[in-house]
Amino acid sequence: MELRQLEYFVAVAEERNFTRAAERVHISQSGVSAQIRQLERELGAELFDRSARTVTLTVAGKAALEPARAALAAARAVGQAVGEVTDLIRGRVTVGMVSGCTVTPLFDALASFRGAHPGVELSLLEDRSDRLAEAVRAGTLDLALIGAAAAVPEGLDALTLIDERLCVAVPAGHPLARRRRVTLRDACSHPLVCMPPGTGLRTVFDDACAAQGVRPPIALEASAPDAIADLAARGLGVAVLSDSMARHYGDRLTALPLDDITTPALLVLVWRSTHNPAVRELLRHCGQAFSGPADQGGPGPAAGSR
Repeated sequence: MELRQLEYFVAVAEERNFTRAAERVHISQSGVSAQIRQLERELGAELFDRSARTVTLTVAGKAALEPARAALAAARAVGQAVGEVTDLIRGRVTVGMVSGCTVTPLFDALASFRGAHPGVELSLLEDRSDRLAEAVRAGTLDLALIGAAAAVPEGLDALTLIDERLCVAVPAGHPLARRRRVTLRDACSHPLVCMPPGTGLRTVFDDACAAQGVRPPIALEASAPDAIADLAARGLGVAVLSDSMARHYGDRLTALPLDDITTPALLVLVWRSTHNPAVRELLRHCGQAFSGPADQGGPGPAAGSR
């Protein structure tokens, strides 16, 4: 039994798909399948039920999953302990990021961290904020940049990077463009373009609609602020964005704060544990990267699909 076999086993169990697991561990699907088969022969039991389109764990597989995770964590801990003694940080850090994110300080932090610690393997994955938060809780991500509604997800440590109100954005000539005040009901009298469910901005918006008993006429959804702005600029709907996002497109759209939504949309870094020295160091680089732009008015507009 080899550690790489356990790594492949855990990857397939979590992804529930051999192809996605192979992409995650950066080898071919046939290589993953062969190693899993070898592991099953050594253990004398099948670990996966392959009869359906979605791979599921057998009873033996369920019994093996947590010990396999523990073995991999113990192996990483050995390397980390030696690295701390020798002042050389090694290992792996897996970072999650909301889809469509363009917060450049995060990229600056990753670049400076890689330059300072070339022995650490970095992985970067995109997904919706709710899924990223759950992955951090489960330990499959070390830290993630997510969008949140008003409060940080429970059970996670966090560093708030952006705290903004919701806005709508409309092109010149739109009926709302002439208004001085815009409420949620005003916005919902027109077709809307917004983020998909599971993002922080959408959660703030949906919660506000539920509180006021409003059913929003969502015409189109897009994960990237640029796409939402482009659709709104073409008259396909009123864009629902954060303040900095909406004002970023001021050459094409008029930004109008939603007066009766006071709950802020947050962009936060979240993590569960800093026992990993590489995670602690990356958090330090993130703090440095974000502190510079923050002194000049925040980390910048178009902060991704929060």
